[in-house]
Amino acid sequence: MATERPRTTPVARVLQVCLHLLVAGLLGLAVARAAAGRGGDPAAVVPAALAMAAVYAAGPFLPAVRRSRRAAALWLGLLGVAWAGLLVATPDGVWLAFPLYFLELHLLGRRSGLAAVAVTAVAAITAYAWHQHAFTVAAAIGPALGAAVATVTVFGYQALYRESEERRRLIDELTAARADAAAAHHAAGVLAERERLAREIHDTLAQSLTSIQLLLRAAQRALPERTEAAGGYVEQARQAAQDNLEEARRFVRALTPPGLDDASLPVALGRLCATTTAHSGLPVHLHVSGDPVGLSVPQEVALLRIAQSALGNTVRHAHASRAEVTLSYMEGEVALDVFDDGAGFDPVEAAAGAGPGTDRGPGADGGFGLPSMRARARALGGTFTVESAPGEGTALAVLLPVAAAGERP
Repeated sequence: MATERPRTTPVARVLQVCLHLLVAGLLGLAVARAAAGRGGDPAAVVPAALAMAAVYAAGPFLPAVRRSRRAAALWLGLLGVAWAGLLVATPDGVWLAFPLYFLELHLLGRRSGLAAVAVTAVAAITAYAWHQHAFTVAAAIGPALGAAVATVTVFGYQALYRESEERRRLIDELTAARADAAAAHHAAGVLAERERLAREIHDTLAQSLTSIQLLLRAAQRALPERTEAAGGYVEQARQAAQDNLEEARRFVRALTPPGLDDASLPVALGRLCATTTAHSGLPVHLHVSGDPVGLSVPQEVALLRIAQSALGNTVRHAHASRAEVTLSYMEGEVALDVFDDGAGFDPVEAAAGAGPGTDRGPGADGGFGLPSMRARARALGGTFTVESAPGEGTALAVLLPVAAAGERP
């Protein structure tokens, strides 16, 4: 029956290579000692060593050995037969018991592996006693101690691996939960803002438009007999329309950051960089590339807010000596990049362990930090990425599509 194997980690790959080298070295040593007349007849040792080497080398090239414990048991059985031949040919074959312990424990599972290790240890002790024509406690200590060391090592490594995988799974779940919380917070904010605007429009613009409609109907009924009264109604309607226009402009100003009230996004970003430098002493430079295009108000607001959060965090946490803000207008896209040469941080660790207001990544402004900026970008169909490492500064990038963007109001 097929069983699921753990993913091969870099540490596991190193251990595999070391095990291969150990088997090759022990087989070579057994052959060399036989050739020197110190460990059996070379005519028997060399073929036995080659047979075991061939069976062992075939294992890594058989996918079934890694996927099925039944196939692994069959391969280990063939390897054990080849090893038994080597044990008969030379007492030096006892040394191969140690790498066999690791293979059995790794491929056969806990119970079957322990049973196989016990059988292997007994076989090694028996063969060595047979070659020595006597059984001694000292001869049994080596294989038994090797079996104990291999068992503790393999089970300890497996326990650490399981703990590491569980921790990775928990970090992934926590990261997903934080992203969901940030998205829910953003959605709740959007709904609340829509409700507020609906109330404002109903209480002001809608009422004023109704008054204009009534005044124009009154003027229509007064014509042509009472032209003076009709003119008065039209003047009142014009004044109401003027008031309505002012109200609409007030709404736009309320939705737009102060920096964008009377300026384009590049100008607003320039002011932000200059203000940050003046207030904090941190040199912040703005670079604009490409031909500026008209962006929608939500896009300009999002880019300016993200830049504000990133620079605010740089001033508070990064201990940087400089910062760079780049606004790039490209074909169908606009990109904002914020870079600093400060202390940097680990984005994965920040996502896993920081709560609201404690995120030391860009945007740690008492809100949801990185998730908040990511949510802003995704809400407009864009992407958000951050690259950082301790001691290597921080680079943040936002990319928004502008193909369907309207002109700024």
